[in-house]
Amino acid sequence: MPLPPARRRVAVIGTGAIVGGGHLPALRAHADRVELVAAVDVDQGRLDAFRELAGEQVAGFTSAGAMLDAVRPDLVLIGTPPALHREQTVAALKAGAWVLCEKPLCLSLAEYDDIAAAEQASGAYASVVFQHRYGSGAQHARELIARGELGAPLVAHCQTTWYRDAAYYAVPWRGRWASEGGGPTMGHGIHQYDLLLHLLGPWQEVRAMAARLVHDTESEDVSTALVRFRSGALATVVNSVLSPDEVSRIRIDCADATVELTHLYGHGNDDWTYTPAPHAGPERAAAWRAPAADVPSSHTAQLSALLDAWDRGVRPPGSGPEARATLEFAAALYKAAFTGTPVRAGEIGPGDPYYTAMHGDHPGWAPGEGA
Repeated sequence: MPLPPARRRVAVIGTGAIVGGGHLPALRAHADRVELVAAVDVDQGRLDAFRELAGEQVAGFTSAGAMLDAVRPDLVLIGTPPALHREQTVAALKAGAWVLCEKPLCLSLAEYDDIAAAEQASGAYASVVFQHRYGSGAQHARELIARGELGAPLVAHCQTTWYRDAAYYAVPWRGRWASEGGGPTMGHGIHQYDLLLHLLGPWQEVRAMAARLVHDTESEDVSTALVRFRSGALATVVNSVLSPDEVSRIRIDCADATVELTHLYGHGNDDWTYTPAPHAGPERAAAWRAPAADVPSSHTAQLSALLDAWDRGVRPPGSGPEARATLEFAAALYKAAFTGTPVRAGEIGPGDPYYTAMHGDHPGWAPGEGA
């Protein structure tokens, strides 16, 4: 019998709420496969509090570079503010570590291509945390759509209508292009439209609008988009932080059924519903029932998929072309909204202002021209 893979040595960069509340439980759930050996935070008090929570055996560092040199971890989990993601991801890759980084993986397509180059040079991989792709409900829906069990996808709606008040944007790095990369299009709704792309496949064209309706920010506080997919399906996407009745929703009307997901910050099997068309027989509808195992969407589920890929020696999900397609969609939405013109997949490349920044230096939206 082959020996099981050795436990991967893991370090975290950033010890805030998302690492303590999302990544640490995931590491504990996979304690037979991973071992947390180091943590990094520039705030010594926050670092000490995390080490007390995680265990004193976790080495503490206030510098990511010092940690990478001293520890040489197998896997680095990054939970710092978005402006730091590219630099920290590239550094971890150069040190030979795989990376799982909170969204957005970076602030532009140009930064993403820097990460891709570091991947190629190192042989390691960088994945972005899009935990809503994972779990049994999302996997089941994707398989049904891919196999044609629900008929051809025709019409879809993707909704992230959340609420954030002025106190939320009082945090200095929020609402600023240089530190966050954008508004709800980059920081909130990206989870749901990433799942939409995961379910429906490549997008082809985007038309969009964006606005600052309430908050005193450089970036938008609401955006909407019309999307054409390569399959011919049409979709609407709404990203808002202005919505008191908070909900996250995806609805896909296929030729033979409607599949709908309604939740807020995470989903299980019961959050997915399948409604057959009148012509679909009960036998077909019975086959759409949720799988017996109920694995919620979570960091735990995504870490499991990453470790499975590592054990098989293949690129992990949520990296490479998949991750780039979601970031390209964000760039296309911003370009379409700010210029008032349709944007097609593959259009934004070197030389395009939206390749290097989501605001594209567009008048009224460039840094310093908002808040």
